[in-house]
Amino acid sequence: MLDFEALLPAIGRQTVLCVGDLMLDEFVYGEVSRISPEAPAPVIAVQRSELNVGGAGNVARNIAALGARCIFVGLIGDDDAGRTLGAALAAEPLIAPVLVCDESRPTTRKVRFVSAHFSTHMLRADWEIAAPASAAVEQQLIDAILQQLPAADIVLLSDYAKGVLTARLIREVIDAARKLNKRVIVDPKSPNFALYRGATLLTPNRKEFCEATRSRADSQAEIAASAREAIAGAECEAILVTQSEQGMTLVPRHGEAIHVPAHPVKVRDVSGAGDTVAAVLAVMLAAGADWDVALRAANAGAAVAVSKNGTASVTLGELRRKVLPPASLAAEEKIIAAGGDLEPQLAEWRAEGLRIGFTNGCFDILHPGHVKVLTAARGACDRLIVGLNSDASVKRLKGESRPVQDERARAEVLAALEAVDLVVIFEEDTPLQLIAKIVPSVLVKGGDYSREQVVGHEIVAAQGGEVLLIDILPGHSTTSLVARAQNGKA
Repeated sequence: MLDFEALLPAIGRQTVLCVGDLMLDEFVYGEVSRISPEAPAPVIAVQRSELNVGGAGNVARNIAALGARCIFVGLIGDDDAGRTLGAALAAEPLIAPVLVCDESRPTTRKVRFVSAHFSTHMLRADWEIAAPASAAVEQQLIDAILQQLPAADIVLLSDYAKGVLTARLIREVIDAARKLNKRVIVDPKSPNFALYRGATLLTPNRKEFCEATRSRADSQAEIAASAREAIAGAECEAILVTQSEQGMTLVPRHGEAIHVPAHPVKVRDVSGAGDTVAAVLAVMLAAGADWDVALRAANAGAAVAVSKNGTASVTLGELRRKVLPPASLAAEEKIIAAGGDLEPQLAEWRAEGLRIGFTNGCFDILHPGHVKVLTAARGACDRLIVGLNSDASVKRLKGESRPVQDERARAEVLAALEAVDLVVIFEEDTPLQLIAKIVPSVLVKGGDYSREQVVGHEIVAAQGGEVLLIDILPGHSTTSLVARAQNGKA
């Protein structure tokens, strides 16, 4: 079994064919200022509005945000909303939109009025024709899907009951996919699960599941029992029931049901959380995940999505931070490559009024002398930044035989230390440019330097900062360690 992190390199090689109902989501944010005497109803003082790609288009955006490629087939009208959606999808590098235009219907559009302070939805207005596409448009959609099918690793049908996923289209797509040994995930809307017969996985929410199975779904045992009956009827491999704050339950055709509790998060907006779940499942299964890993990743994705406002997509980085334990993320979160942007982190620390310290070195072979300097430096500040010479810089300073470890290895060892809050790699021979950018409150070096020899001391002193020299431990140096190792080999 491959774990979550082992699957990540494969995600960028996957292509998901996503088919479904596209819609334009508009969120109008404001504050309730008074009650209208005409209705009576709340009056919202509008502050701002946002346009988002919604419905199945949001599934496509989530797939792309995770780093996979998405071929998206959907339906639009000949109107401004349709053109807006087409332009937005075309602007996404990892999305290949294949949009069929139906001049007889408007593009589905939803406008939500939201209390900005409480994230409460006050009203939703819809423009739509929730009827099956005509026979001619239906055929155009089927032709487009079947043409794209060979290029896909997995198929995802996102049903919002707006007319794209007709009974005939669903049947032809699932049958064609099965002939090509491609799995099909369906986020269903119809309570007749037999409509999706032959799909690999159905992902109803609890309400949809209860309607389809005519069960109350009051317990995990009842969900499992009802799901197995539905699996037999729909001839699918598994059913995933999403249950909001109660988590998710996946029931496979063979094996035990798997339940995962919801992550504890502050819920801002549940719009589009189901889109994220479907997208994560498709990408993870295409990359080779088993049910358990795919389920836990989808559950984490939902937690990230509901913590955002509006119809939100979830990036692979956000997903990793939610799935993986903090210790495994230390290196990537604490290391900035040469030329990288450290300003956002600096701005955050400065806004919090934190005292920033800085020290630097090659740190080729970490030894107790280094540890003493680093821990003492961290004790003199709230956040410690370590400037690390790049491989080329070390080679110029120490000779062709150095460094013993490359810059990534040295950075990861430093990042694993509790005393170190950020590692910044620099290409120059000295960290002068880096110090000028950071302007630390505390500049730290080992006691084998004098204050005047410390690079950047003028910059720090000019801003009222402190230069701190730490007594070194005798008998500890990287050069002597390397020499002893070489002599031992000889």
